[in-house]
Amino acid sequence: MPEPGPRMNGFSLGELCWLFCCPPCPSRIAAKLAFLPPEPTYTVLAPEQRGAGASAPAPAQATAAAAAAQPAPQQPEEGAGAGPGACSLHLSERADWQYSQRELDAVEVFFSRTARDNRLGCMFVRCAPSSRYTLLFSHGNAVDLGQMCSFYIGLGSRINCNIFSYDYSGYGVSSGKPSEKNLYADIDAAWQALRTRIDKISKVTSPVLVIHGTEDEVIDFSHGLAMYERCPRAVEPLWVEGAGHNDIELYAQYLERLKQFISHELPNS
Repeated sequence: MPEPGPRMNGFSLGELCWLFCCPPCPSRIAAKLAFLPPEPTYTVLAPEQRGAGASAPAPAQATAAAAAAQPAPQQPEEGAGAGPGACSLHLSERADWQYSQRELDAVEVFFSRTARDNRLGCMFVRCAPSSRYTLLFSHGNAVDLGQMCSFYIGLGSRINCNIFSYDYSGYGVSSGKPSEKNLYADIDAAWQALRTRIDKISKVTSPVLVIHGTEDEVIDFSHGLAMYERCPRAVEPLWVEGAGHNDIELYAQYLERLKQFISHELPNS
């Protein structure tokens, strides 16, 4: 068999020619540029997998109980809710967990199924049990839920809001491959899973807050402006001057604007 040709950053010579000479990019090349899934930083085990037959996690790892409606089969139950048969979240050292076991116990994990038949790893972080609101958070393109859960604890605690998140297809414990079509199916499945968990709301007409950094080097600032202009119930947006794609949460106005939105604008809407 002929030896494969040289590759540069994961791209073959043919793919590079397509990329630079024949735009627009084919979808599989665009997916390679847009999605950068890390090696998974966590695992999810069914109840019986945590029993005597399962190996214990290393001392450096953290473990959290997750919600499950019924005793699960060998693979964790899809669409699981709270109950005695709990799945288990195991974080590796690379997840960089920054809190205690108490906070980790408030992290629930379960699976949903997308319209494109991928299993979607979902995470519900109960940061503020008395809060009326839950924030649906779509994380960045180069992390997974294991790396994000410490951030979710900190964010939710500061803005008095629970956090619901999910891993895109091909990230973490989610099956499938990252692609634009799968991404649309992922967010729809995550939204449906969240609605099923928060009193089965039939319709949501909440206000929308758009936050975007003016120096975002990954998603151009124009996208934030377009979202604000087209959203019928958008409140006053926050344009963070000088913020990029990966540091916007470090700006003080980011948290302050979220607090104002959740504490004042949502209750009065």
